[in-house]
Amino acid sequence: MTKDEIFEQVVKILTPYVKNQEALDVVTPATHILDELKVNSARLVDVVLAFEDTFGIAVADEARTKADASKRPERC
Repeated sequence: MTKDEIFEQVVKILTPYVKNQEALDVVTPATHILDELKVNSARLVDVVLAFEDTFGIAVADEARTKADASKRPERC
């Protein structure tokens, strides 16, 4: 699979979860999924599962937890 084919698959996976259609229309590999595409962080599990199925990869649970925790506000 070429880089372009991979990118097309990633965009296809993300499309149902995107809240910012304008950003999707000009998406690049550098586009931030949460901040720019406004994908709900709760939907990241669905996105990761789709990536795993599509690309035959496994994302470690620690990486999923770390990504989720990075969006939580710190307590004072």
